[in-house]
Amino acid sequence: MPALDEPTTRTALAAHRAGALRWLGGGVIAVVLGLLLAAAVVRIARDSGERLPYAGSMVVALFLGGTAAAAAGIGGLVRTRRWTAALAREPWRLGRLRIAGPADLLVEPAGFDELVGEPVRLQLSSTAIWRTRAVQRLADADVLYAPVSGREWVLTADGVGTVFGARTPRRRS
Repeated sequence: MPALDEPTTRTALAAHRAGALRWLGGGVIAVVLGLLLAAAVVRIARDSGERLPYAGSMVVALFLGGTAAAAAGIGGLVRTRRWTAALAREPWRLGRLRIAGPADLLVEPAGFDELVGEPVRLQLSSTAIWRTRAVQRLADADVLYAPVSGREWVLTADGVGTVFGARTPRRRS
């Protein structure tokens, strides 16, 4: 059964999508506010002849910060779409999560025998501290994981309410 057929998967993907939309919306609002502030500063400076201290810096900060937030939101939406497509064709696999480092994960498939097999080595994609800590709290817990592509995986656990992206780490030569 594809993972997307489970209601909890749909809810977790919806939560991820909602977060991405918040980033996108907040970024667009910041850019618009930056443009409105720029227009107001130009008009005030032209009409009164006075310069407004730090107004230019605020315009630049709003515009650059808003652009970065909107880009993060678009990236989140693209990831959610890619994950949704993958979970529509892939089933969840059951495994046990082991923490190998701050963002380094090992997923031992159900029935794992260290003498015979290798765990799935993953590196958490997110750099957000709260997401990293949320995954670390799942240490030694049963998780559900599924491949998205050759190097990308999605994982979740009961009661988490969201999905986490991870990649297979690059081999060091």
